Amino acid sequence: MNYEESIEFLYNSLPVFQRVGAEAYKPGLGTSLALAEIFGNPERKYQCIHIAGTNGKGSTAHTLAAILMSAGYKVGLYTSPHIFDFRERIRVDGEMISSEAVTEFVNTWIKVKGSHPDLSPSFFELTSTLAFDYFARNNVDVAVIETGLGGRLDSTNIITPVLSVITNISPDHTALLGDTLEKIAFEKAGIIKPGVPVVIGERQPETESVFIRKAAMESAPITFAEPVNCEYIADGNLYPTTPFGPVIGELKGFYQVKNAATVFSSVLILREIGFDIPDSSVKSGMADVTGLTHLFGRWSKIGETPLTIADTGHNYGGWEYLVRQIKSVPSEKKAAVLGFVADKDLSAILDLISASIPEVELFFSSPSVPRGLKASELAERAAEHGLHGTVIDDVNVALEAARASVETDGFVIVAGSNFLIADIVN
Repeated sequence: MNYEESIEFLYNSLPVFQRVGAEAYKPGLGTSLALAEIFGNPERKYQCIHIAGTNGKGSTAHTLAAILMSAGYKVGLYTSPHIFDFRERIRVDGEMISSEAVTEFVNTWIKVKGSHPDLSPSFFELTSTLAFDYFARNNVDVAVIETGLGGRLDSTNIITPVLSVITNISPDHTALLGDTLEKIAFEKAGIIKPGVPVVIGERQPETESVFIRKAAMESAPITFAEPVNCEYIADGNLYPTTPFGPVIGELKGFYQVKNAATVFSSVLILREIGFDIPDSSVKSGMADVTGLTHLFGRWSKIGETPLTIADTGHNYGGWEYLVRQIKSVPSEKKAAVLGFVADKDLSAILDLISASIPEVELFFSSPSVPRGLKASELAERAAEHGLHGTVIDDVNVALEAARASVETDGFVIVAGSNFLIADIVN
């Protein structure tokens, strides 16, 4: 089986949550533990940092990886979902896993599966095992592991990290994780392990006690990230007063300020438990996250004239910051190309857009995956919230129409599902 066949096997032989939704969700750790044992428990062969949360966990994971790389550590990074290439999910020192390594792992699994007929892993369970095994084979010093969904029953939660990080909590995947912030926090708090320090990125009245209670149960030292001051400059976000001196964060946007606070607190804890991370490494890592780890889709510039931004804001928590960011852009003419998956609760997001940025011209599009919400249906839902715009299924055609509408001195954002961003042809 070659690489293309291996990827086809992963996508077509296994349930994939990002493509088909809840029917692919398999809560529980039994299969992940069994897979880990088959492959020699690779997740035990290096130190791990485990990151959960509703928003910001991807940016936080990439930034911590960049800082650790700058400090001289060999770093594994496991995040999801990918945008353009499956191999984006698994990186060592910023470089994607090789096609050969993916193929070798899939062929090995197919050979051993016959001895385990009752084991039917999901896409995420098998790819998490692939990541753990790849990191072990590459002798990483530390792996930064992002949860896929939730935390307590997430496939990655078989690891015992040296640090747990929970960024924040907002309503998302409520059908699977719970319909209140407290219930969602309970699921995320499941990554807190006995005696392992945990950093909570944001104090929220509804969730603070959930984390404090769980940390006490596990005798886990708990730290709530301290807010940081930020000045928005052309080159990024300037954090003038941090424990590491003035720091410029390459990742722009209002929502990156809380991520930075989470990262700074996490670095301080990592220092306490023995990691050698000089101030200079914090500064260089923060200043070059995309160069070191190739993060994309967080207020990422994809065009100059007009200024065109791509952002994977796909839930209410992300859009709370996106509308502020869009409002702050000085251009008079603004347009947004929107596209979401069909099982996303959009009411709160559409209300927020209607109330906050009604002046933005809208183009409704559709991600080209089975879960993609049809552009016409998105337009119908938006109309119920007083929003009207142009329906163009193909995101690239919609993007060109939006760019023409605002002319060269305007502003365009493409936002919503990761799959919408993945459809953009640059």
